Amino acid sequence: MPPTSTRSTLRRGVGVVAQGVREQPRWFALAVLGSTVYGIMTGLMAWAIGWCTSTIVIPAVAARSVTAGQLWTIAGVIVGVVTVNVAGIILRRTAAGFAMYNLGAAYRRRVTRQYLDLPLRWHHKHPSGQLLSNANADVEATWNIFAPLPMALGVVVMLLFGAVQMFVVDPVLAAVGMVVFPLLFLANAVFQRRMSPLVTRAQQLRAEVSEVAHESFEAALVVKSMGREDQEARRFAEAAYTLRDANIQVGRTRGTFDPAIESIPTIGTLTVIAVGAWRAGQGALSAAEVVQIAYLFSVLAFPVRAFGWVLGELPRSVVGWDRVDAVLQATGAMTYGKTDLPAREAATLEARRLDFAYEIDLPEGGTELSPAIRDVTVTVPAGATVALVGPTGSGKTTLTNLLLRLVDPDSGQVLLDDVDLRTVRHGGVAEVAALVPQQTFMFEDTIRDNVTLGGRHTDDEVWEALRVSQARRFVRTLPDGLDTRVGERGTNLSGGQRQRIALARAVVRRPQLLILDDATSAVDPSVEQEILSALRRVSRATTVLLVAYRMATIALADEIIYVEEGQVRGHGSHVSLLASCPGYAALVSAYAREAADRAAVAADEEADADVDAADADAVTDSVADAVADEQVDT
Repeated sequence: MPPTSTRSTLRRGVGVVAQGVREQPRWFALAVLGSTVYGIMTGLMAWAIGWCTSTIVIPAVAARSVTAGQLWTIAGVIVGVVTVNVAGIILRRTAAGFAMYNLGAAYRRRVTRQYLDLPLRWHHKHPSGQLLSNANADVEATWNIFAPLPMALGVVVMLLFGAVQMFVVDPVLAAVGMVVFPLLFLANAVFQRRMSPLVTRAQQLRAEVSEVAHESFEAALVVKSMGREDQEARRFAEAAYTLRDANIQVGRTRGTFDPAIESIPTIGTLTVIAVGAWRAGQGALSAAEVVQIAYLFSVLAFPVRAFGWVLGELPRSVVGWDRVDAVLQATGAMTYGKTDLPAREAATLEARRLDFAYEIDLPEGGTELSPAIRDVTVTVPAGATVALVGPTGSGKTTLTNLLLRLVDPDSGQVLLDDVDLRTVRHGGVAEVAALVPQQTFMFEDTIRDNVTLGGRHTDDEVWEALRVSQARRFVRTLPDGLDTRVGERGTNLSGGQRQRIALARAVVRRPQLLILDDATSAVDPSVEQEILSALRRVSRATTVLLVAYRMATIALADEIIYVEEGQVRGHGSHVSLLASCPGYAALVSAYAREAADRAAVAADEEADADVDAADADAVTDSVADAVADEQVDT
């Protein structure tokens, strides 16, 4: 890495530290205070040892005897200095820990809050593993520097205090010893220069390993059902081994520099002792002064390594901050107004000339737009049940996301009771509208909490919602009823059961607008009919938009919107669309043929069962006749 990059890393790292200090000024100040006490008391320890040596140890050696009072004096001085020193260490570590963990907690909350505020369009471009790494590993990497930082600042105080002591005792010996410190700083600077790119790459690879692992876990069903375990294991192993090699490079570099950096203070201490002994022999110093300076030098040299620890953490902090800040500064967060939607039993939904396109990353770099919704204008009257029908990939799910303002259109408006959703306050749409998506999500919690999602709903309301969604019967058979835990992502439930719980989750809120995006695809047609009939009875005062694939669902609707290639190609009753919209007629005919095929298969299976039963009856009759004949013969 060129020197300019190293200076840039140092400058940006200082900026990250300054940001943390601004957010945790009290705890950081206490940590620095504790480190300062530690630095001063470490210097005083050298003075205390020198004083005890000159006033007690040397006279006792000369007299060849020591009194109890002298021993208690030495113990009292040493214990007093050590006690204050320990108090400073405890204050430094405790306060630094609070500062570091407070920053970590605060930024985890900010990152996850930002995830919730960012629209689905942003999430579509960022894999879940990366988001998990941002909220965890990257936040930790950013603020872990606050562990060694207060000690490094305390070392500055220690160096100043110790240097003054050494120069007061003997300027010549102090000058000899101080030559070591520039060498230590130079060695640390070279160390940081070499470590910076290595640590940066290791931190980036650590995030990539997290992304690969999360993706593999999320795709466990696909991996196992397609027999791709070995391939996924190799993919993860490749990422893990790449990270391993990067960490080995970091360790090798640290292992190369550590002995050299450790040897510098040792050589300096030996030099100070040698020069001090020579000067003591010349009568320029006393033995106590040599001991004092040698001890002070030895205890000052090691803490200087704290600067190396800080410099080693700076690249990780910069990389972590860049990844976290990219989330916090992400554009695309949705803006909200202050308007409240009117309180009504049912809402009128209107879309005016909506356009929406997805951004697609190109292999050669850059992006291109893929239109999904084009010039869509629809109206869903209050209290009506409208079916949204169209072939696969026609834009139905995208349109429902726009209608609930999960994403904003590139152009056009969505209005609920004549109120533009862009002007509604944050959370206002969710209070009056509910969506049951194609892919249901269950929290690792109880049935009750998966229905209420923390809302204040009574058990009677929950049971009623479960009745409407045809889930009440199977929930009652569960071991703990509403208190039954569903497992991670609802693994203890079938797909149809999860869909019915998700439907109850929406119904219990009694929304003015209910959008069902193929929300009954995992249940049997007979169960679906029961759900839709119950829903129709209880939702007469609710506006319902159904993304429909089955004729039974389409038949429930008052009117139908037919979408094809992102555009509305027909809007009206089933009969009128059959006559006026060829695309709808062809799609419905396909649905009818599919239903007829299923009915024919069922009829064939029933006929086969009847034939098998008749054959079994014939065999039984033959056996009975044979037995009767045998009895007659007898």
